[in-house]
Amino acid sequence: QVQLVESGGGLVQAGGSLRLSCAASGSIYRINFMGWYRQAPGKQRELVAGISSGGSTNYADSVKGRFTISRGNAKNTVHLQMNSLKPDDTAVYYCAADIFAVTGPARAYWGQGTQVTVSS
Repeated sequence: QVQLVESGGGLVQAGGSLRLSCAASGSIYRINFMGWYRQAPGKQRELVAGISSGGSTNYADSVKGRFTISRGNAKNTVHLQMNSLKPDDTAVYYCAADIFAVTGPARAYWGQGTQVTVSS
């Protein structure tokens, strides 16, 4: 089985920083894409940032210049450095990955979510 485990998150004042991390484990053959999504109350889940296996990145317009996504030294990890946080960034953040498991075709896997709360 493949699992994504997130860490980080919490409560921070506006203007502060947080770092989220996600590690994929299990019977992994190849990871094609890793990214972070978020969902605020009453809103749809949206892509915040993503990184391909080749290192290409993409960001939501609302976080460009403030958030940085990166792969860890272990290629099965991804980090999201969030700076200059705003109250509008408050949401549950989910790690997601497109993974070829040893036992099956590529599909999306999701973490359990971690709460980020930015106070004004």
